[in-house]
Amino acid sequence: MILACDTWSVTTLLLVRHGLTALTGPVLAGRTPGVHLSEAGRAQAAALAGRIAGVRLDAIVSSPLERCQETALAVAEGRGMDVQTDERFVECGYGAWTGRPLAELAKEPLWQVVQAHPSAVTFPEGESLTVMQHRAVTAVREWNQRLGGKGVYLACSHGDVIKAIVADALGLHLDHFQRITADPAALTVIRYAPLRPFVLRLNDMGELQLPEDSEEKDGGEKLTGSDAAVGGGPGTT
Repeated sequence: MILACDTWSVTTLLLVRHGLTALTGPVLAGRTPGVHLSEAGRAQAAALAGRIAGVRLDAIVSSPLERCQETALAVAEGRGMDVQTDERFVECGYGAWTGRPLAELAKEPLWQVVQAHPSAVTFPEGESLTVMQHRAVTAVREWNQRLGGKGVYLACSHGDVIKAIVADALGLHLDHFQRITADPAALTVIRYAPLRPFVLRLNDMGELQLPEDSEEKDGGEKLTGSDAAVGGGPGTT
């Protein structure tokens, strides 16, 4: 079957988790308003901006929460770009769990379900993880379509949201998304080709240089943007 599509139409997403806050780690901040980057988080955001300074960005998108906005703004500085807010990248709605210590939540019966069977979880007075994944992946697909082939954009979001997007890109069931890590200010890069996504980097803290927008070759044969090189090819990063 021949697909009627441009095999070189690929959109690249840079997924970034916000930097550290005073609550990151001990408390489930969730959608608590007024949670800003800590001094360490601001330093992480500045370092992130430096790590991707050489990467062309067609858009910078962010969750509406302050910690993401501040991280995204650090990237936007010096680029002459605005940060566009997309509510669909907001943190999962943890409901009654919001603002509670993680050590306390780990004693709740629901905690083990979150760990082993997250697709079955709806947080009390909050959102289900399946709904969270659906809205975030829908946002990614719509931004991909908006920016088109060869578009490159950054989306700043939250740990569970990023893990859910990566699980979708890898073709994993949501029940496996706890196997993925998204650290503060870490970078994940996904290229969306017509046939499948390619995860180029995951939870990365190094400097980023994207591969050239040119045909890859393996053993002298030309590959389309949707092909995976048998044996791994000469590398993409």
